[in-house]
Amino acid sequence: MGLASRSTVLLLLSWVSLCISTDQLSPAKPLIFPDGKLISNNGVFALGFFSPTNSSTRFYIGIWYNNDPAHLTVVWVANRGSPIVTPSSATLAVTNRSDLVLSDTRGRIYWTTTNNITATGTGGTAAALLDDKGNLVLRSSEGATLWQSFDHPTDTILPGMPVWVNYRTRFTQSQLVSWRSPEDPSAGDFSLGADVSSGIQYVLKDGPRLLWRSGAWNGEMVLDYTPNNSSTVIIMSIVTNGDDISLMFSVSDGSPSMYVRVIHTGRYEFTVWNRTAAAWTVLEAHPGAGCDRYAACGPFGYCDATEASPACKCPDGFERDGTSPSGGCTRKEPLRCGGGDYFATLPGVKTPAMPVFVRNRSFDGCTAECRGNCSCTAYAYTNLSTAISGGDMSRCLLWFGELVDIAKDVNIDGENLYLRLAGSSTVPKKSNLVKIFLPITTFVLLLAFAALVWTYKYRGTRRKKKVQKRLMLQYLRSTDETGDKNIEFPFISFDDIVAATDNFSDANMLGKGGFGKVYKGLLAGTNEVAVKRLSKSSGQGTEEFRNEVVLIAKLQHKNLVRLLGCCIHQDEKLLVYEYLPNKSLDYFLFDSERNLMLQWPTRFKIIKGVARGMMYLHHDSRLTIIHRDLKASNILLDKEMIPKISDFGMARIFGGDLHEANTNRVVGTYGYMSPEYAMEGAFSVKSDTYSFGVLLLEIVSGLKISSPNLIIGFPNLIVYAWNLWKDSNIENLVDSSVKEDYRLDEVSRCIHIGLLCVQDSPNWTLTLEELATVGYCP
Repeated sequence: MGLASRSTVLLLLSWVSLCISTDQLSPAKPLIFPDGKLISNNGVFALGFFSPTNSSTRFYIGIWYNNDPAHLTVVWVANRGSPIVTPSSATLAVTNRSDLVLSDTRGRIYWTTTNNITATGTGGTAAALLDDKGNLVLRSSEGATLWQSFDHPTDTILPGMPVWVNYRTRFTQSQLVSWRSPEDPSAGDFSLGADVSSGIQYVLKDGPRLLWRSGAWNGEMVLDYTPNNSSTVIIMSIVTNGDDISLMFSVSDGSPSMYVRVIHTGRYEFTVWNRTAAAWTVLEAHPGAGCDRYAACGPFGYCDATEASPACKCPDGFERDGTSPSGGCTRKEPLRCGGGDYFATLPGVKTPAMPVFVRNRSFDGCTAECRGNCSCTAYAYTNLSTAISGGDMSRCLLWFGELVDIAKDVNIDGENLYLRLAGSSTVPKKSNLVKIFLPITTFVLLLAFAALVWTYKYRGTRRKKKVQKRLMLQYLRSTDETGDKNIEFPFISFDDIVAATDNFSDANMLGKGGFGKVYKGLLAGTNEVAVKRLSKSSGQGTEEFRNEVVLIAKLQHKNLVRLLGCCIHQDEKLLVYEYLPNKSLDYFLFDSERNLMLQWPTRFKIIKGVARGMMYLHHDSRLTIIHRDLKASNILLDKEMIPKISDFGMARIFGGDLHEANTNRVVGTYGYMSPEYAMEGAFSVKSDTYSFGVLLLEIVSGLKISSPNLIIGFPNLIVYAWNLWKDSNIENLVDSSVKEDYRLDEVSRCIHIGLLCVQDSPNWTLTLEELATVGYCP
């Protein structure tokens, strides 16, 4: 295989007696260009100097299979990003500090290991060994492993090389990165590694773009399959050691001549040495033909690879959306949420991408978790307790919204996916005439009786609603400091709200706090709504209620929550908003499992949306509005995770040229308040800018401003962020759940903006408009 074996030409290696025919390096026995070479004890692997081209000025130290010297199959490169440019004086040596160093006589270091251990005492020097698995191991004189190449792979996995992750901390060290080209071993665009953000799976990427994924690990300890047209069985053994989980490959005949490689064209391949043909053979490659590529079948479609030709199909209850297979599938009937939805089983599949990972749930608990959330479209459950020690490690995966990258494959043990479907809307036919006509007769009689009652009550009810509406209108307009008398207030009757929320039943309650409770409801002729029922003892009193209604009636922006109606009934005050299924930002941001839904593109979208909403409040609307309580819990998220700023009860309106004021009543949330507002009651648009800066740092880090105990050694998140910024160490501020999925320039820009917003003095703080003018604001 020309490409698979990489067809390298070893120019300056020779099989003469000048070669070092040993498998070890020591300070007294360095590897010297050009003939220095280590050979493993079993003769399978070699380490030495090589050039992938006919160049005489670009050399590397690498490990290769020793069975075909004419066409070297390089499996590891030490100095892949730093070729040797003066090869005549190059050496690979073990130093007295127990490091391996590749250098030349000019003092240039091309590559080195770094250890904190220094050999001491007589004979206390380290040695490097090329073992029979192709692993270059640096050991102390006592036999302790100081460093090994298996922990630092380049583009290839060898049999026995553990690719490991920590299940609880979700940390992974090993990642394969392709060569730039067959002639250039420097890091290319394609990578293969473990993704632990949503269960344990392996993903192939082109930069940040996903090309292929294995599907989440389901707890199986040995996975084996036979590739097409082959008698060889590939075995993937999963070994657990406490919280660490390692994946290792091997082949059925026990041959060590096998590898998994990410190649520069964007695929990864299983390749074995064919003894009969004396050549390398590719047994399996991904992405393969047909619909093997990530999300090839579109939303809700699945790739059926159980037949000779893989094809995109739709699950039961779905139909193709358009003519293209990549267009996906659409529901035959929309979900009704509470109206008879049920879960159908899709057996033996690779589960979809981007689940929410919930630990320690029973199967019934996992089912209830999804059934109780109308936005949950599917779930899957596996008990990992037999595979992972240390308590119940059951795994519940939940999906919200569209499902992508589902697949069926005879070579892979899939798992059951439980997919939410709408209940049948058809009414079974009745053959018994009594069962047909008796309900009809009863209905007609009841209808006639209801008509009489309605005729009696209609006029009184109508008068009551008109009086209520007039009183509400007078009340709301009486204190409108802007003098605007032409506002259309949306009024909703108390009876309609009671009916919509099933009399404020606990089953419909979305949440509660000091202000009161929020209920989900369904108003006649509308979509789902959220009803805020203010508590009689709430800190949000009459003025705050009026303030919120008046403000939202004046404002229209995609990043502000939309008020659908309001109601005052006796001592009840109620606000009716659009229903946002993804709750508030803090629901995801500060939860160790749900925050996995907030990958960096989503976080950046939320930051930009909040910034646009605040720019509208401060500068783009005809009034200047200061929110005074901007925080994560007041950022609501719609089904597409678009942010909506909410809770305007504490907001203040400024007209004309007035942009600041003082108050004796400081309201808001400590931590988000600017120093001048918290201590002196002085507030302005810069007060909101300060809150925006705190919110921005929280979104980047996933840490609460109010939880300094999470940041050991620093009094708060702001000080912590500033210290990392001035030390040029901003990557440590990024939430660990997005460390593999962000652009450093975007993160740096957001942290910079956040720190500019949280200055100690308002004289040093820029407004959002000023930040946008100088090109900072997202």
